[in-house]
Parts: sequence; structure tokens; C-alpha cells
Amino acid sequence: MVQKQKKTLPGDSRLRARVKLYGNVLGEVIRDQAGQKVYTATEMLRKGFASLNKKYAPKKHQALLRFIDGLDLSILEQVIHAFSVYFSLINVAEDCQKLQQTKGIIKDASYEEFLQRLAVQNFSEKQLNHLFNQLLLYPVFTAHPTEAKRRTVMQNLHRVLTVTMALESGEHNLDKKRRLANQLKREIQILWKTDEVRLNKPTVESEVVNGLYYFKTSLFSAIPKLYRQLEQTNKKSFPDFEVRVPSFINFGSWIGGDRDGNPYVTPEITMKAVRLHAILIVQQYIKDVDKLINILTQSDNAVKLNLAFSRRLEQFKKIAERHFPKEAAYYSKEPYRCYLLVMRHQLAWRLHDLQSGKISTQKNQLAYHRAEELLADLRLLSQLLRQNGDEAIAEAELKDMIRLVETFGFYLVSLDIRDESGKHTRAVHEIFAQLTEHFDYQGASEEERCAALEKMLCRKNIPQVNTDALSREARRTLEVFHCLRTIQDTISPKAIGQYVISMTHNASHVFEVTFLAKLARLIETDENGNFFSRIMPSPLFETINDLEKIEALLKNLLSNPSYKQLLRNSGRIQEIMLGYSDSCKDGGILAAAWNLYEAQQKITRLAKRYKFSCMLFHGRGGTIGRGGGPTHKAIIAQPNGTVNGRIKYTEQGEVLSSKYSHDEVALLELHQASVGLLVASQHVVTKNYVAQPASYNKLMTRLCRYGQDFYRRLVDEEQGFIDYFYEATPVVEISGMNIGSRPTHRKMSDRSKASIRAIPWVFGWSLSRHTLPAWYGVGYALSVYHRDDEERLNYLRQVYDNWPFFKTLIDNTQIALSKANPRIAREYSRLSRSADLGEQIYRQVEEEYLRTVRYVLLVSNQEKMLGNDPALMLSMQRREANLSAINYIQIMLLKKHRVAVEKKKDSDSPYLPSLLRSISAIATGMKNTG
Repeated sequence: MVQKQKKTLPGDSRLRARVKLYGNVLGEVIRDQAGQKVYTATEMLRKGFASLNKKYAPKKHQALLRFIDGLDLSILEQVIHAFSVYFSLINVAEDCQKLQQTKGIIKDASYEEFLQRLAVQNFSEKQLNHLFNQLLLYPVFTAHPTEAKRRTVMQNLHRVLTVTMALESGEHNLDKKRRLANQLKREIQILWKTDEVRLNKPTVESEVVNGLYYFKTSLFSAIPKLYRQLEQTNKKSFPDFEVRVPSFINFGSWIGGDRDGNPYVTPEITMKAVRLHAILIVQQYIKDVDKLINILTQSDNAVKLNLAFSRRLEQFKKIAERHFPKEAAYYSKEPYRCYLLVMRHQLAWRLHDLQSGKISTQKNQLAYHRAEELLADLRLLSQLLRQNGDEAIAEAELKDMIRLVETFGFYLVSLDIRDESGKHTRAVHEIFAQLTEHFDYQGASEEERCAALEKMLCRKNIPQVNTDALSREARRTLEVFHCLRTIQDTISPKAIGQYVISMTHNASHVFEVTFLAKLARLIETDENGNFFSRIMPSPLFETINDLEKIEALLKNLLSNPSYKQLLRNSGRIQEIMLGYSDSCKDGGILAAAWNLYEAQQKITRLAKRYKFSCMLFHGRGGTIGRGGGPTHKAIIAQPNGTVNGRIKYTEQGEVLSSKYSHDEVALLELHQASVGLLVASQHVVTKNYVAQPASYNKLMTRLCRYGQDFYRRLVDEEQGFIDYFYEATPVVEISGMNIGSRPTHRKMSDRSKASIRAIPWVFGWSLSRHTLPAWYGVGYALSVYHRDDEERLNYLRQVYDNWPFFKTLIDNTQIALSKANPRIAREYSRLSRSADLGEQIYRQVEEEYLRTVRYVLLVSNQEKMLGNDPALMLSMQRREANLSAINYIQIMLLKKHRVAVEKKKDSDSPYLPSLLRSISAIATGMKNTG
């Protein structure tokens, strides 16, 4: 199972040794558990395709294909499993490498280097504190993309990583190393015997639990470490400064709140998701208080109490004497432990209410009601420790807990709600039919709709709506808003984030949400007659057309006096979400990237003109074709002046395990993102930034036009292209995988590009090794601009060297091209029912692939792909032979499955289980595919 690599990087020899160890152990497990036939078949395919990758030999290739075709289905299924487990182990090996290199954080994201640059600029203490006080880093976890890995498998892989790190620590005698080696083999054997494909389709609730896994596994540990690391570096770089690092990272989630296209996200599920969030964080606080009880054992004769602590301790003692006198007596001479004991019970009472479902607006007087109360008690304890000369103790576990409470409150994550604008419009139409006699909302113009909604917004009271008379869809839509009110009243006002409106085409779509919020008393009027909202709408602009109209729509919205008052009185920042996935599917990667870039500039200009604070919410996917790529590079690549200390972005389900599966890996990810945010926000303090030359904008406008036209000529105008997509990729079979609760299409009977969601669109192209959405049109656009003019090529290189946006675009294109494989894509193209159509479309794709490779290398001034990222290049090389084997197995299975389905007129076949395993294996090998 091992592919030989040449040493090209510091530390790569250790990585290669680790991969070799995993491969050898897996080989032993396969022989022991599955038999020699499976092992031999796996090795023959691995070595055969490795040889072909070095030097292509048609006869050898055909012999391997015949070998695959002749394998017994039961053997084949285990061969697929072998490759899938191997890919998982390679991923663990690379995670180990990340952990070992954490101390040497990559140069572009080095915080120490950033501070050194500030020192050269003579940054003052006031400026640095001001910069930190503007920060808000806001990752939002989602579930619906193609995270095919089961939580059971993730836990097993985490154990493999832990054992590996222990083995490589060099702190053990031979006997201990032998025991660790045996433990490693046991874990890999368990992994071999664990089904990596889910047996049942996940429920939304199980997706919520999957998302919580990363908080327990890594984030509760990584967050305090990050802040301590930043503070230590501040002290080292600016020893004379007093710089406070605030808790500037918040987390959001869509899991259990994203109703767009997912009928299983009901108000009941939303309530359950929030309760699960609240339970987990209170459980964590109880663990932390237990830890502090064991640490803060000082006796009363060693502690001098201050007045504030004495008063609070007396209150606590009365509670203790009444409800748990024996425990209180045990700690009577230890003030800190007595104090913490009551805190623990107050948390336990809250936890009991949450778990029993009793938590309501009628608060349990013995429990903590708000996180601010817990935080005040912790800070009072910290203050007393410092006054008694125990600052070092206050700066350790106690401060870590304070950081967690500041970050997670009593809600853990703010759950955003998302739904599609059409649902709101239909619900509002039905409600208006009840409340007004002569107004047809559905038939009204945009101006009439906005006027009618504004009038309702300004009314002190709205008549009661007869919900029984509403359609089921309208009733459910309104129920969501009532559910949000209940959550805010019972759990936390911060438990609910923004209300995201998919397919926002008009200002009325935003007003509709405010109207529905008012019906649920989420918008109320204060004693001065000013209305305010507990939840604010976040318009989502997804398509190229919507991005182009963004300025006109926001002008209509933000110039409206009633909406301006609502925004001001609610103390909320106007959040605007930008969708990367659908815009890329709509117009290609160049058009999407540039329209999103320009949209941010337009929004920032409008914010200044209308004097409102704005936060951009980037709906990024895991793959390049959906706006993915390294987070810190993406932040730095945003338009100058648009990241004003705040950024919010989605973390798709498919990348969560690679970013947050271990506390040190999570620490590295958040560290890099934080530094990226600081770098992109310097202008907040300096009040000056260098805008890119206007010629850069003109260049991108031209490239965007060339690329979009070329992309649409193929995707929208080429006859039979959508048929090619459905036949030459496994997209139909993807829907059979139990990887997400959300349907793959908006309308399952509609096979159009508009109906299929961006996730399976990208997933299908990636599995078939086209990776088309992430690069198609880039080569053509660059070639049309270049026209073999050396000066123009030099100009493109200059732009690449000096403009982070353009450099990130080209570098991300390299990554996508490296994951493509034209020879394998050709084999998938032959699955087309029409051989002529398959050949015709493949030829166009191949021609553009070769052209894009040529121009990416020319512009980045490299000799080979990923030459500027040797670690990633080695990672792709390490996987390619094994990926090739699985791809060819999948092609054979697709052929046989589809023939069987046609004969039976049934979507099932004996080949489907193996086919689904091959999809999971390729997803694991490519690390992200959707």
C-alpha cells in the first residue's frame, strides 16, 4: 500500500516513514482479516497504476482494466475498502505532520512576523488595542455538503493520530514502544472492520450531534490556547505595551436551522438543536468547575477576602446550607472551593432543566439564568486570586474557563435560520389576504409590496392572524418565527443568529421577513414608540444576476427610513451574505470570483454612504469550485477596505474533519485565520490603505467577460451538455449515499442545471476527475488577453505578484487542476449514451484543461503544477495511483450498475453497495469533492 516518494521537503522523510508504517500495518491487517486474495488484488492495482502514472503503457492499462472487470464482487468491495482506509490513514499522517509543524506556523500567517511589521510602522499601544477591539472572526458550521465520513470513523482516526503522536515522541523505552505499536495495529484493525459508509441516511438531529463532535474534540481546548498564544507573542514583540486580547471568535451553525430545500428542518428540530447546543456547553462548564475545585484548595487562613467576594460567598453559603449542607460543611474552611461548589450546583440545576425540557420563561431561581452571571462569578474569583498574589493561578485554568464563557455563553453557537424568499412571499400573500380586503400582495408591484410591508412594520399592533386558515407551508413558515422567540426567551438571546434569505431578488424579500418577525413579536415597540428587532434579516445574493443587482437593491432597502430606524434601534450590524457556490455554477469561476469581489466593494461604499455598519458573510464551500481554499489566504485576498475587523464565513461539513479534528490542528486553523483577519483589517487603525490600480480592475473585468462567455457556451448552449453531466459523472448515484439530510435537487424530477444544487454539481465533476467548475474558462480568458504578447504576459505576472486576489485565484486554480485527471475523465466521458456527444464535449473540456494548465504555469512563472506548494504537490502525488485505481473500479461499477438498473427498471442493483463505497473512497482520497 506504499508509494515511494523522493525527499524534497524538511520533515518529509518522517511523513513518508509514517505513511509506510501505516501501509505496512494495513497490509498485515488485510492479510489477517480478509485473506491473501484481497491483499494481492489491492497491491496489484496499486503498483500497476503507480507504474502507469510514471510511464503510460496501453497494454498494461488494458490488462489492469480486465483484471478489475474479472474480480469477484465480494473481493472488489474489500479492495475498495482497502483503498478507502488507506486514504484515511494518509490524511491522518498529514494531520500528524501539521501538528508537528504547528510551532513553525507558515510564513504568510505568522503572527510574530505581522507584529514585527507593525513595530516597523511605529504602531502605538492604543492602535494595537483598538485593532484588537474591532475583531470578530465568525466561522459557521454547516452539514449539508458531502461529508461522507461517519462520526464513528472520525473517532477511530483520532485514536490512530493520538497513538502515532505518542509513538513518535521519542520519550519511551522499547517495551512502551512495542505496546504502542500493537495499539496502533489494533486501531487500524478496528478501522478495517468498521463500515465507512453510513448504513442509514442521517437525520438532521444526527447532523447536529456530528457538528458538536468538533467542540468536544478540539475547540474547547484550542480556543484558550489561541488567546494565550496571541498574548504571549504580544508581550514578546511589545514588552512595554499593555495589550488586551478580547475573545473575538464566535461560532455559528446552520445545522438544524437551514430550511432552504430541506423539509426535515422543522421548528421542532430547530428547538432540539439549540437545546443540544445549550446542554453541551453547560456540561463543559461543569467539567471545568470540577477541575477548579481540585486546584483551588487554599485554606481560609491563606486567603484575604475582599468585600465583593465576601458578600457573594455569604449568598452562596446560604444556598449551600439549605440545599447541600454536608458538602458545604466539607469545604467550610476553603473559601474558593465552597464558592465553586455552589457555582457547580447552579450549573447542574440549569443542565437538569435543559435535559428534562423544563427550561422556560419561568426561571429556576437556583440555576444560572444568564451566562453573564456565571462570568461575573468567575471574574470575581479571578480578581481575588490576583489580590492574594496568585496571578499565575488566575492566568491558568480559571482564565481558560473565562475565555470559554466569553466565547460560547449559554448557547455554544448562534444558529442562523435560512429559508428561500419564495416561501416568505407566499406566506405573506396568504396573511395579507386575511388582514386587508382590497390588496392582492402576489399581484402587486415591487413598490406596492414594499409600501404595504413598511406600513405594517410601523403599526403598533397587527390584528391576530388565523393560522388555521393558512396553508400548511405558510403555517410552518410562521411557526419558525414563533419558535425563534421561544428560544431567545428560554435559552439565550444569542442562541439565534441571523435570518438568511436565499434567492434575495428584491428589497421586498427583506421586508417580508421583518413583517413575519413582527407577527411573532420578534419586532416590538419600546416606550418611546421606536421599534426594534430581536432578529435581523441577512439577504443572500447567490446568482451572477443577483450579484450584479446588489447595489440597486441595497439602496432601496437602506434608504428606507423605517428600515434604517429598525437597524439603528436594534443595535445590529447589517449582515449581507454572498453565495460562492451558485454563482460559480451559474457563470463559472472567473465570473463568480470577480462579481463577488465587486459586490463587496459596492456594499462597502453603500455602508459609508448610508452610515451603517456592515458585516459580509461569505458562503464558501470546501472545494475551489465553491469558493474554498485556505481560509487565511481567502481573507487576505478580499478587496482592500472591505474587511473592517469582521468576517463571517461558512465551514462546510466536508472540511470540518480536516480543520477541527484535533485541538492542535484547530489551533493552527484559527491562528492562521486570525492573522489573516488582522492583516486584512490594518486600515481600520491606520486609516489608509493602498487600493489596487484601476488597471487591475479593468483586467479582471475583461477576463471575467471572456471566461463567463466561454463557460456558458459549453454549459448552457452546448446541446446535450446536461445529459453528459448526468451520464459521465456519478451524480445520479450520489443521491443514494447516506451523506446528508438535504435533497440533491430543488425538484427531484427536474434534471436542469437550475434544479441541481451546487454541492452535487461540484461533487459529480470532482468524482469523475473533471473538477470542471473550478477552472473552466480561466485558460481561455488568459489566452484571449495574452494573444502571444510578451508585454501582456509580463503584466499578468506583475498582477499575480502584487495583487493577493489574483494570486489566490490562480493558485486555487492550480489546486483544482491538480485534482483533475484528463485520462480518467475521458474514461468517464465514455459512459455517455451517445459516444459522439461524449467525445465532442470531452474534447472541449480537455482542450481547455491543457490551455488552463499552460496559462496558470505561465502567469505564476512555474515549471510544474503546485511548484510553489511542494507539500500539497507531494500529497497529491502520494494519492494519485490509488485514486486512479478507485476511479477505474468506479467506472466499471457504473457501467454494470446502470445496465442492471435498466433491465430491472429499479434504482437498486447488486453493484450499488460497492459503487457507493467507491464514492466514499474517492471523497476521502481527494479530501474534498463537493
